[in-house]
Amino acid sequence: MTDGEQKLTLLSHLHELRRRLLRSVIAVAIGVLICFIFREWIFSIIKYPASDIPFSAIEITENMSAIMLVSFVGGIILAMPVIVYHGIMFVAPALTRQEKKWVYIIVPWIFLMFLIGVAFGYFMLAPWTIWFLYNFGSNIAEMTPRISNYIGFITKLLLLTGLVFEMPVISTFLARIGILKPEWLSSKRPLAVIIAFVAAAVITPPDPITQLLLAIPLIILYEMSIWLARFVYRQKTRAAESPPPEPQN
Repeated sequence: MTDGEQKLTLLSHLHELRRRLLRSVIAVAIGVLICFIFREWIFSIIKYPASDIPFSAIEITENMSAIMLVSFVGGIILAMPVIVYHGIMFVAPALTRQEKKWVYIIVPWIFLMFLIGVAFGYFMLAPWTIWFLYNFGSNIAEMTPRISNYIGFITKLLLLTGLVFEMPVISTFLARIGILKPEWLSSKRPLAVIIAFVAAAVITPPDPITQLLLAIPLIILYEMSIWLARFVYRQKTRAAESPPPEPQN
């Protein structure tokens, strides 16, 4: 390939990247606008785990900042299918047919497991965590949390639980393409248990019940990762060892 052809190929890739980035940004902007219009409904959902806790806004711009943050994060979430689609379409020409097949299989599971993790954090982890933090030391001083502080806390908590629930999907994909072996995962089980409790202690408040609520699902997810990695790795090994079909005369 000549220098001119390489330059033309690079420019075409940059043009394609710009086109897909622009469409993704437009999708995010539309999502932000939708979330801003329905901000009161979204805030009622976000404040549900806090029950009847009163919130305050100290700075004059705090309410506006909280609304814009929720609208921006919600816009990204709404636009995520479009963003992922354009990302896949950009790298698709460089993938083999088998790699494309596994990408198309894994993407829906990524969304599903993320939503399951967010639902777990929202319905199981957040109410107990917020109740503990709000009532611990309440006899010392009356607490009136700032709305911006609460929004930042609940956003990080739900995001982290959603990402943690991606563990089985990622390990399955890595095992299928041969990067990760199930034997390695099994050998690291004791370390994984320790990391699960350390992560639970970092994410949640210093409360044993809340930490167990997160650590136990983490350990279960790790065991699921080992089982799924064994399953797909066994399938990959069998496919590699099976003789190719004989040509028909």
